[in-house]
Amino acid sequence: MYDTAKRVALVKQRVRENTRRRQRRGIYGLSAMCMLLFAALMQTAGTVVGPGQTAACGVFGAMLLREDTGGYVLVGVVSFTAAAVITALCFRLRIRENQKKDGTDKPARHEQEEKSQ
Repeated sequence: MYDTAKRVALVKQRVRENTRRRQRRGIYGLSAMCMLLFAALMQTAGTVVGPGQTAACGVFGAMLLREDTGGYVLVGVVSFTAAAVITALCFRLRIRENQKKDGTDKPARHEQEEKSQ
């Protein structure tokens, strides 16, 4: 038989392991989603960007001076927007997890700092 202190320590250890496992699963899911988004954007870039000269002779920015660069700009804007949305969702998820962990509706630490400034 374990005493109470040993049982509490084992439960805390199990909680830490489960939390770590859940976080890893979330990271793997987000990584897979990012890779799928990357693949979809690469396919979109291939279909949106028209045929033409793809290599500039010694000037890196010369490609953006062509007439049919709208596809490149579109893919860049969509990529930036997707990254901003994913970042905002991750922040909200973290805040929600912190609130669940605390068991109250207290604002997160960075929100308290913003209010005090």
